[in-house]
Amino acid sequence: MSLSIKKDSKYTYRDYLTWPEDERWELIKGLSYNMSPAPKIKHQTITGNFYIQLKTASNNPCYTGIAPTDVVFDDFNVVQPDVFIVCDQNKITDANIQGAPDLIIEVISPSTEVKDKREKKRLYEIFGVKEYILVFPESKYIERYSLVDKKYGIPEILNWDETLKLTVFDININLNEIFNPEGG
Repeated sequence: MSLSIKKDSKYTYRDYLTWPEDERWELIKGLSYNMSPAPKIKHQTITGNFYIQLKTASNNPCYTGIAPTDVVFDDFNVVQPDVFIVCDQNKITDANIQGAPDLIIEVISPSTEVKDKREKKRLYEIFGVKEYILVFPESKYIERYSLVDKKYGIPEILNWDETLKLTVFDININLNEIFNPEGG
């Protein structure tokens, strides 16, 4: 299913807040992106596995969030990353996250792959997300982009049987436990 755009005009966060609560949308450069349909079970399992690993890491001093939580970069850019980490407590409000998370993980769905690899990658780079991880559930690998001199370089590619060492804080994640939590 392809992404559907609400209409061809620029929207603001104020507009976004008036839309029905049972619909999930993101704004990128003022354009609206529909996040329907709901993610598949494999997508949600991988998202949950990353969230649990990060949230329960004993050396995680930061806030760990999960979709659907609004991350407001500015008035024209609002997204709901699958999993994210924010270390600056001043960015955390009762309603949303104000500014760039330190780490964002997006689990790829066929309907959002191009947006995640192109529009969101550019957005996260511009706003200074230090680490951006794309997870490919069907192929069982990840691409990790690290911000160096305000730019993402060539991604590091890790297979399902390797260990991901985060750069945001010192934690190693066995990707087999993310992709195959029951050893299957």
